[in-house]
Amino acid sequence: MMGTGFDHEKYVSMQSEHIRERFERFGGKLYLEFGGKLFDDYHASRVLPGFQPDSKVQMLRTLKDQAEIVIVINAADIEKNKLRGDLGITYDADLLRLIDSFREIDMLVGSVVLTRYTQQPSADAFKRYLEEQGVAVYLHYPIEGYPSDVEHIVSEQGYGKNEYIKTSRPLVVVTAPGPGSGKMATCLSQLYHEHQRGIRAGYAKFETFPIWNLPLRHPVNIAYEAATADLNDVNMIDSFHLEAYGETAVNYNRDIEIFPVVNEMFNRIWGKSPYQSPTDMGVNMVGQCISDDAIVRRAAEDEIIRRFYQAMCAARQGSVPAVDEVSKLKLLMSQAGITQQNRPVIAAALEREQQTGAPAAAMELPDGTIITGKTSQLLGASSALLLNALKVLGGIPDCVHLISPTIIEPIQHLKLEHMGNKNPRLHTDEVLIALSICAVTDDDAERAMAQIERLKNLEVHSSVILSGVDERVFKNLGVNLTCEPKYQTQNLYHK
Repeated sequence: MMGTGFDHEKYVSMQSEHIRERFERFGGKLYLEFGGKLFDDYHASRVLPGFQPDSKVQMLRTLKDQAEIVIVINAADIEKNKLRGDLGITYDADLLRLIDSFREIDMLVGSVVLTRYTQQPSADAFKRYLEEQGVAVYLHYPIEGYPSDVEHIVSEQGYGKNEYIKTSRPLVVVTAPGPGSGKMATCLSQLYHEHQRGIRAGYAKFETFPIWNLPLRHPVNIAYEAATADLNDVNMIDSFHLEAYGETAVNYNRDIEIFPVVNEMFNRIWGKSPYQSPTDMGVNMVGQCISDDAIVRRAAEDEIIRRFYQAMCAARQGSVPAVDEVSKLKLLMSQAGITQQNRPVIAAALEREQQTGAPAAAMELPDGTIITGKTSQLLGASSALLLNALKVLGGIPDCVHLISPTIIEPIQHLKLEHMGNKNPRLHTDEVLIALSICAVTDDDAERAMAQIERLKNLEVHSSVILSGVDERVFKNLGVNLTCEPKYQTQNLYHK
């Protein structure tokens, strides 16, 4: 059983206190860059069991009268329809979702910024749509020599050519749908423009990963590299921090590369930089709130393996460069000292597939018990796995049929004869709907339905790539899913 390895209440308290301290240090105006996800940081909740996905929002709400939100998105990500992996939606769609989410909690979304804008057609269309909805949109452009040519960057030809973002509140929270969107560059550009207008403003980072006071090769920090493998981020020892304080701290390559720019900007604005290192810029109390290192290590190792399998499946589906990302993740697994054997559900699913000669799936329950599901005439392996797991969790004998064949057969008839399906087996969504119908009159089915919430955060592995329907159901249930990078059939087209 995994258990809890992170003290959420302590984290909310400490992080909030340090944000207020940073805000007071600068006075007047603070641009606060939010690293990671704001509303639903599922990566953090997976590698730090006990961390709540919306903890950052809980803190922000205490400052909502002083704060406004600026959401940043890379125009190139709009053009290439970049997906947010944990939600399965594009970055531009997630930006719209973020605006709605902020409005639901009565937080002001001041504007949207399209970074690295080069007149991409999709970005232009998105800009028009936002403006039609009454959302202010600003354009920031690629800067030649970024990030090394400081003199050019901090000039009218550099940050000066970016559009100035008009803000109305003292705390400006800069966030984005995902990494690589240009949050830091947006903040620094605004510091330049504020200075040109005679406005004193500061900058800080709300950090989560990498965790500066954990070892460089701690599994949690390696898991961060795995999560950003597509960006080729690399964790590094912060040499500036080591030189300034004689203290080892972990940061990542992009922040270390950009630090001379930040330093030079503050030197030009105030005559002296308030920061001695990129680690200084961050507000990150995560490391002080880990309550059980062994639990956190195990959770992070699981995440690294999951990222490896996700990349292999994406490569099989043709959506990522197969060699670069998969090879990097394989290397990260080696650095963490783990293999596929560290994820027990993998071996269980493959063994079940070998026994039955058909696709299979496995789930690890909270007490470590492994449940499997096999393919049959009525159910796919994932559907069978769900029913088997609900039986065990509900203390229901294996011989009990939770869904009567008299209910399954009409559904199959509908699929084959009227809906154009060739596969008669029930998908996971169809099984859950059928189970909910049976629960009206059947006590066992009702007891099984009551166990669904207990599936959250459990580990599942499928011996084949699942259909989009089954994958979405597992995501909605909060299950941590991996799949072998192969399809059930040899067909070239997979719906």
